[in-house]
Amino acid sequence: MTRQSRHPAKLRSFARAGLVAGLVAALSGCGGNFNPFNRGGGADEAEPQQRIAATRTEEKRETIWDLFENRDDPNVTVGVNKYIWQASLEVLNFLPIESVDPFSGVIVTGFGTPPGGGTAYRATVFVQDPALDARSLKLALVTRAGPVSAETTRQVEDAILTRARQLRIRDAGL
Repeated sequence: MTRQSRHPAKLRSFARAGLVAGLVAALSGCGGNFNPFNRGGGADEAEPQQRIAATRTEEKRETIWDLFENRDDPNVTVGVNKYIWQASLEVLNFLPIESVDPFSGVIVTGFGTPPGGGTAYRATVFVQDPALDARSLKLALVTRAGPVSAETTRQVEDAILTRARQLRIRDAGL
């Protein structure tokens, strides 16, 4: 008789013990920071929740299709068209800026007189979309006497959009 055939039960129990030890070692790495003695309450409970929230915002991309998902934090990204934004500042540069918020896309100016003009204007610009499109731009112009005509507002919007297209062409090198 061979040595293996004399002790098959011992060999099987040794293999089982090795398999169980390997599974326990492999699964112990999956547990994270589990503390069976902490039953809730106290300062230790808030830390794992903060760690979970931080982990969710720093998720890694796992497949090629994840590249097409928008996982950017809306509190960090700017959702306005940079060409319309810059063109608005350039076209309305004669107006003093009162407030600017690139995250919401709002530019508010004070009253100012255009070069060669006699009427003081005030503008509020709202860039509401990242597309270089006329629908992305909303403009409100007023004078000290009240709102300006729709034709005047349309002409200023056209000037802003024309300048935005020029900036886009310049950046593309076309």
